[in-house]
Amino acid sequence: MNRCIRLVALASILIFQVSISGSTREAQGQDNRQPPQATTSQQQQEAVAKPGQQAPEGIMKITEVEGISEYALENGTRVLLFPDPSKEVVTVNMTVFVGSRHEGYGEAGMAHLLEHMLFKGTPEHPKIPKVLQERGATFNGTTWVDRTNYYETLPASEDNLKFALNLEADRLINSFIRGEDLESEMTVVRNEFERSENSPFRVLMQRMQSIAYDWHNYGQSTIGNRSDIERVPVVSLRRFYKKYYRPDNVMVIIAGKFDSETALQLVSESFGKLESPETPIDPTYTVEPPKDGERTVALRRVGDVQYVGTTYHVPAGGHPEFAAIKALSSILGNEPSGRLYRDMVSTKLASSVSSFAFAYAEPGNLMCFAEIPNGNSIESARAKLIEVQEQSFLTTPVTEAEVERAKQNILKQRELQANKTDQLAIQLSEWSAQGDWRLYFLYRDWVEALTAEQVQAVAIKYLVRNNRTVGLFLPADQAERVQIPETPNLQAMLKDYKGRQVVQSGEVFDPDPIKIEARTKRGELPSGLRFAMLPKQSRGQSVSLSMTLRFGDQKSMINRLGAVELLGILMARGTEDKSYEQLKDELTRLRATMQVSTFPGVLQVSLETKKEYLAEVLELLGEVLRTPAFKSEELEILREQIITQIQQSTTEPTALAPRNVRRRLSPYGSDDVRYVQTLDEEIAMYRSATREQIVALHDELLSGQVGELSVVGDFDQQAVMDAINASLEGWTTDTPYVRIDRPANGLEAGKLESVQTPDKENAFFFASQEMSLSDSSPEFAPLELANFILGGGGLSSRLANRVRQQEGLSYTVRSSLSNRAKDKRVDWTVYAITNPDNKDKLISVIQEEMDKFRDKGIEQTELEQAQSAYLQAKRVGRTSDAALASELLQGLFLGRTMKFAAEHEQRIAETTVDQVNAAIKKHLHWNKSAKAIAGDFSK
Repeated sequence: MNRCIRLVALASILIFQVSISGSTREAQGQDNRQPPQATTSQQQQEAVAKPGQQAPEGIMKITEVEGISEYALENGTRVLLFPDPSKEVVTVNMTVFVGSRHEGYGEAGMAHLLEHMLFKGTPEHPKIPKVLQERGATFNGTTWVDRTNYYETLPASEDNLKFALNLEADRLINSFIRGEDLESEMTVVRNEFERSENSPFRVLMQRMQSIAYDWHNYGQSTIGNRSDIERVPVVSLRRFYKKYYRPDNVMVIIAGKFDSETALQLVSESFGKLESPETPIDPTYTVEPPKDGERTVALRRVGDVQYVGTTYHVPAGGHPEFAAIKALSSILGNEPSGRLYRDMVSTKLASSVSSFAFAYAEPGNLMCFAEIPNGNSIESARAKLIEVQEQSFLTTPVTEAEVERAKQNILKQRELQANKTDQLAIQLSEWSAQGDWRLYFLYRDWVEALTAEQVQAVAIKYLVRNNRTVGLFLPADQAERVQIPETPNLQAMLKDYKGRQVVQSGEVFDPDPIKIEARTKRGELPSGLRFAMLPKQSRGQSVSLSMTLRFGDQKSMINRLGAVELLGILMARGTEDKSYEQLKDELTRLRATMQVSTFPGVLQVSLETKKEYLAEVLELLGEVLRTPAFKSEELEILREQIITQIQQSTTEPTALAPRNVRRRLSPYGSDDVRYVQTLDEEIAMYRSATREQIVALHDELLSGQVGELSVVGDFDQQAVMDAINASLEGWTTDTPYVRIDRPANGLEAGKLESVQTPDKENAFFFASQEMSLSDSSPEFAPLELANFILGGGGLSSRLANRVRQQEGLSYTVRSSLSNRAKDKRVDWTVYAITNPDNKDKLISVIQEEMDKFRDKGIEQTELEQAQSAYLQAKRVGRTSDAALASELLQGLFLGRTMKFAAEHEQRIAETTVDQVNAAIKKHLHWNKSAKAIAGDFSK
């Protein structure tokens, strides 16, 4: 994996929604993307017209905007229908309008804890993760400040839609909420809390949020307070459940391929029969008072990277000013055009910066952060951070160019996400929690209408000292109060809102591998690249492209690995004709994402855009590949960002345990590109890389002669081939590509090693075994099913059931199986997080389950359920154009068509219990796996 992945935006570790599966998402609402304008197809018109037909008795149509229809049941349940027949999936999302904002004294984290408990079952559905997995569903639940939601995406069928609606209606009011479940799940949630405590950055954010608010619950962490998590009585949890989980406090969203009349009938049969209590829910009424002085908070913990941040109170997501606030956030934190980037990263005062505006139902906040390398002055960084925010707009007002760039970034993100029906359904639930789902469209309109004067006005109004949290309190000659306007009357604002035309839908697409292969065009470009292209009508006319260029041999790369790792990402930071900023602006204008990365022997490109822009994007890709600028200043910024991220990993259990294991499984010396480095060696590698090495690699090794190309979506095949040919024409090298083999390295006796990481509340356990096995072997399909049953099936697996559900030892516990087909190698891993005090018990319990797994094997029912879930999940996965492009690309490299996938899935379907049990005994050896656990065990 490319080490440069560490540069993923800080948004991935900022204020989080907390989810049942262990995944997290940044607060939604501020980055919603605009559905593209298009003429409604006949197919879409028919799909949208159905909701307007006769609705079942007791359901009333409320409104319709851009193909999305709202209905209300007599019991108060609200329903949104969003038909999209282009994908063979249906998503059901139930949003309950309760979040951490609604918690009282002693209830901190109760909304999130309750979310976990709703996966513990009902009398009708006693094993919820299991029944969801059996239907091939991808599912989750998340808790945020204003809402909790539960959603599942399943293969499209009336039976699956009925199942999902019945499940959500059932657990809305009939969940067990048992004391024994609370006892085990409490420790899981505490484990999740401790995981967040491992990150000084996350803790700093929460401390800032807390000190910024005097009275409002937005200052309270969604995951909650440790003591409340540990001590909450089950009777209090049930009381909270009964208070907020009721049919008049939910919105149900159905999105994807379904019949609208049938959906309404199923909603009526499932949710319509529920009764709402006569006593209404008391609304929250706390209003945060105006701020009259700056505040500060300091955090001192073990770590290797410094941070400085600010937060300012701003209006709610439903306020017309919020669009200007979001644009202001982009103007400050965008890379590389943002003011903070220009004045802090480019000057090497900071290694990275970020800025975030959070859309809440009530007035929220704008946060900015800078990551400061050790050795740099944090006080100088703090002063500059404040200066840029509070002074630069006074001396240099917002320009129309800055606003236009910010607008296009916001709208680009909206458009890309709007093409994914399941994600758009969840976005609608976020805006519903802020007051009304139609804000999703109204916010887009506000963004498009933004002017420099509007953004300048909010900058001057809100980015002021007395509205800031980070600085010291200093007496002032007179009070300065910043009054934040309350959320406006959304019903009045949206009363006559009609929206725009419905976004163009894609075709009905069957993800069966044989049918995919029948439509796929294959061949070889004049340059030598093999291609697989699948033209299809996609929602919003989207296109996904994946490409690999293969280069060099071990000898040509061994002494310049740092340059190899930096090559790809630096290529995407500017060309001879375009600076990094100009390149990013062009991608924004073209509604495109482009990622370029390199690791030994391979350059990878992933690209997503729309049909109308594809030709220009491919021309831009040609510039990036053939004429990168390799500017020294960009190299130094990139180098500092990567090294800072590595330094941050030096005390992180989730980084140290896997590295320990992988080093022990690596038999190679430091003069081999396959050698697994220590963190210090990796830092030295990046420090020693030079621009001259990177340029030489590009000039000597890269070419368009060897590699693969796949394209899926709405495009003209010949036009794409012509554009790629033009980019690669004449691009050759005299150094042949020689693949670097990585065969399995088995261990006769693996042992456990302990890695001490001071001041970390969470420990991380990691074990891995490499085995010599081909994925075309008859034993591979049974082994995949064995892993799926053991720990690959999410919450419904043997490890999850024992370690998490029964013992409450870990929030995250999984096993995984990955194969390297060219090497005829399969890697098996097991990992889990836990409290350091529980490390011995965790490992003992996992080993017990492994011994039981090997000794007694699996049962027929387990196998049938795993086969069904595995095959349905594969089908759902291919409804994503990007995932399908990746699968086609991998097949090209391996010399396979989709026929191989069909044959493999047939082997999965025909696998027997005896075959699985034989694979377990032959291949899964706990004692032969290398194991490590990292954490603070000194306490």
